[in-house]
Amino acid sequence: MKKFLKVITPVLVIAVSIGVVQALSAAKPTPEKKEESQRLVSLYVDEVRSDEVTISVQTQGEVRAKTEIDLIPQVSGRIVAVSASFAEGGEFGPGETLIKIDDTNYKLAVIRARARVATAQVAVQRELANAKIKKDHWLDKRNDGEPTAYALNKPQVMEAEAALLAAEADLKEAELNVAHTEINLPFLGRVREKSVGIGQYVSAGTHLGRVFSTDTVEIRLPLTDAQLAELNLPMGFMADAFNAPVVQFSAHVGNHEHTWSGRIVRTHASVDQQTRLIYAIAEVEDPYGLGADNGTPIAVGMFVHADIAGVNSQTALVLPRLALRSANKVYVINDENRLEIRTVEVISTSEDSVLVSAGLEVGDKVVTSTIPAAVDGMEVRAITREQQS
Repeated sequence: MKKFLKVITPVLVIAVSIGVVQALSAAKPTPEKKEESQRLVSLYVDEVRSDEVTISVQTQGEVRAKTEIDLIPQVSGRIVAVSASFAEGGEFGPGETLIKIDDTNYKLAVIRARARVATAQVAVQRELANAKIKKDHWLDKRNDGEPTAYALNKPQVMEAEAALLAAEADLKEAELNVAHTEINLPFLGRVREKSVGIGQYVSAGTHLGRVFSTDTVEIRLPLTDAQLAELNLPMGFMADAFNAPVVQFSAHVGNHEHTWSGRIVRTHASVDQQTRLIYAIAEVEDPYGLGADNGTPIAVGMFVHADIAGVNSQTALVLPRLALRSANKVYVINDENRLEIRTVEVISTSEDSVLVSAGLEVGDKVVTSTIPAAVDGMEVRAITREQQS
């Protein structure tokens, strides 16, 4: 019996202890559960508005010289002088001699040609005198019938006159050769490439260098069918003084953006087979002078952005530039404060605004804030800049 009590007593103590703990736990009041309210993301919004706008066409192109030629001599000889202007990047004026070829032999040829002309002139006078003598002799003899042309010395006169014309042509050619020893051009320009130097012997047809005119530069601008329609430009368009569309060109040079003004002068009459686009040609007058922007020219080889003013007005939806995501996505907060991700049809974009033709309605609240992880349908809170201030 004593042995049984020693075994059962600890078990009873443990059982009683467990019962007490459970009773105390059951009597403890249940704590109130507080449901944490979800914290909504606050986003800045702007309302979409409608406006009557004239869309400008955006495109780009490379500046090219309207006139660019290779310098090729028409005579052979040793180069005896090279102008300081004939250097890569150098500027030259109309009629300025860039290269001088030794003209000694050509001047001697002029002297010999003049002597041949004088000899031919004497021969003509001699044959004319012989013709007169023969005619008088024929009349004195009172021969019957008409004298032959040879009897009156006419073929000899014609031969002498032909020889005179040939001698005069040789003289003209010799004088032209002398003139061709001076390489000059009839326009204001710049040197792109120089291939020869003083003392070098060159033959007729040798490549001396390459130059271009700075009177006018051209920019070849690719346009789609829709852009042509916006500008009201037909294929094969040729502008005059009254209907040349204005183009604003811009490019970054160094740390500054520069702008230049030009005009479209014509459009191609065919579609480019590679790009399926139509090209318009714009011109800028005096790009290195009056056409420069604060001394910065729209230089040949520069890649520029072009903004062409449209002619047709239309109704468009206007929203801030910050509202556009990627190329054609916009975040809209609906009446239930839910986020909607919409695809829009963009007409035009600028630094501050976006013009849209479809995908939104007037009064829609478009998000201009940055959203790290946007989910379609997420609950958000819309605030305006006025509310924040």
